[in-house]
Amino acid sequence: MPAKFSLRSVSPRLRYVSFATLLAVLCGFAAAVSGALAEEPAGQLPTLTTTHQAHSLTSGEAAREYPIHISGVVTYFDPDYGTGFAAIFMHDSTGSVFVKPLSTSIGPLPAGTVIDVWGVSGLGGFGPVVVKPRITVIGHAPLPPNPPRVSLLHLKTGAEDAQWVEVEGTIHAVADFAGSVTLQLAMFDGTVSVTMPREAGADYASLVDAKVRIHADAAPTINGDSQMIGVHLMAPDLSAVKIVEPAPGDPFRQPLTPIDKLLHWDEYSASFHRVHLRGNLTLQWPGSSLCIRDAVRGICVQTAQDTHFALGDVVDIVGFAGTDNNEPVLTDAVVRSAGKGAPVSAPPISVAQALKGDHDSDLIQIDGQLIGNDLASSEMNLMLSSGDTVFAAVLPKGMTGDDASQWKVGSKLRITGICSVQIDARSHVREGIAVTRSFRVLMRSPQDVVVLQRPSWWSPAHILLLLALALIATLCVLGWVMVLRRRVEEQAKLLRESESRFRHMALHDALTGLATRLLLDDRLNTAVEAAIRHQTGLALLMIDVDKFKNINDTYGHHGGDEVLRVTAGRLMQAVRKSDTVARMGGDEFVVLLTDLDDPLMAEGIAAMIVKSLADPVPFAGRQIPVSVSVGVCTSAAGGFDEEALLKSADDALYKAKANGRNCFHVFTPDLQWIQDEPIA
Repeated sequence: MPAKFSLRSVSPRLRYVSFATLLAVLCGFAAAVSGALAEEPAGQLPTLTTTHQAHSLTSGEAAREYPIHISGVVTYFDPDYGTGFAAIFMHDSTGSVFVKPLSTSIGPLPAGTVIDVWGVSGLGGFGPVVVKPRITVIGHAPLPPNPPRVSLLHLKTGAEDAQWVEVEGTIHAVADFAGSVTLQLAMFDGTVSVTMPREAGADYASLVDAKVRIHADAAPTINGDSQMIGVHLMAPDLSAVKIVEPAPGDPFRQPLTPIDKLLHWDEYSASFHRVHLRGNLTLQWPGSSLCIRDAVRGICVQTAQDTHFALGDVVDIVGFAGTDNNEPVLTDAVVRSAGKGAPVSAPPISVAQALKGDHDSDLIQIDGQLIGNDLASSEMNLMLSSGDTVFAAVLPKGMTGDDASQWKVGSKLRITGICSVQIDARSHVREGIAVTRSFRVLMRSPQDVVVLQRPSWWSPAHILLLLALALIATLCVLGWVMVLRRRVEEQAKLLRESESRFRHMALHDALTGLATRLLLDDRLNTAVEAAIRHQTGLALLMIDVDKFKNINDTYGHHGGDEVLRVTAGRLMQAVRKSDTVARMGGDEFVVLLTDLDDPLMAEGIAAMIVKSLADPVPFAGRQIPVSVSVGVCTSAAGGFDEEALLKSADDALYKAKANGRNCFHVFTPDLQWIQDEPIA
């Protein structure tokens, strides 16, 4: 009986190659069959059949929803990525791509699952992804072996987005989250986070300080504008972590390193393993950092540990050596008590001594005048000055208590805390020796602030207050002056308006709004002077409503008033804007025509007036028949004597009435008219 063939009997790499070959054949066959069964109509988007094709689309192409049909092995799966959907990275022989299901209800797809995916292209956070997937499990295969090893700098270019890569470095810390674990991997060119699903019973803490190689998918870290600002890695599980060099034994059993020898050339360790320090506690910001001092000098360490220790206690610290600005530090540190001790004394120093850098990370006392404070941020910052130097005293907001509000600007303060020096990064390029630029003081509690001298009452704030009060008083006085001025202006305006109104009433007829005899005389006098000066002509038209007494008798005074108002309006429409229409009294009107180059113009206007005023006037649902007689006198005929012009126009008017009314008559010198009786 022939022996059974088992895939388990083949080496892992050969198994993966064999399965990949078989998978490629199957995928090619599936693509050929699907192409034969459903040829794409002209104009439709082509179906993408490899992860490389799917991940190589531009953002514009990805948004068009290209149809995608790909098969490959799952390299990472998370049923809930924290965004309301599952996360899948899959890999075929051409590369990798991210698959984004629409929910978290998709079944488990452990790493190594071979899946067949139908979907469409879509926009991911930084690159194209597969969305709306229909996933079919078709088998299992080993994870892809021998991915390319990359640096952090290369990862940050985005060239390996979503790709299966290998990284190497030392594990500095392990962070636990709900359902996942994140390893902080220190590579030669920086630190990157590696996240993987949590495995029950796995010992992740033993990886700290181990040199490892990890296979994982590269994922971008983006901001709200989909701009790549960093990178992180997604590993399938602990099987993707290969230990190259295991962590040393208990780090607290390692020999102690004097703080002043840390990062010194004869103590410098190329392996970057954790170092072991011991000293008296001089500062503790729980969950953030603490500082110690041995017999020679001090150092501050970064730690998430929030175990409380008393100031002066002896503590052991293990962590990774590094630098923060000018000072050596330990990162990802773990702290353990080593016994009780006496608090470290804080020697008083000057600003000049602090700037020399000899007291960096040491406990000190320093005096300064408070010139400002920021109590609203996550850290309380007191800005102090001493001579020409300004420095800050810092305390976490949760440790400030109620004392902070008692420190007034202008007070002279004595600050106790850790001296933290900052260097000028551009001043040590040639010599290689750091140059101190500034410093700040890290305080331990509000009791580290002692008020030596309170500010004078004549502080800038009080002076500004007095100036503000004086300004307010001045503004009030100015405001009252403005109110009085406005009242005077309003009264003056009322007087001007009253004067203008009275003047208008004196110069304009109350019924028709036309000029009165007073205004006509003034304008006639002006027009005569202008005609003499410019050698131009003028004319007067005397208009009288025919048989106006009969209108009053028949329609009443209201009807007569309406006839006068309508007659005034029609006269205004018949003449130019530069001409004057006046009511002399009763039903008699005068029109003054100026700047006449041709006396015949006056006759044309007179004819127009006769015609326009012959239309009946509507009143109380009836039509009042109206006509007018017009007497015309031009300057050539009557000369430039005002009274003579009025008299001549009046004579011409009587002549028009004598001629039968509803007409005009032009005054001539030979006109002799004896008014025995007025003609109504």
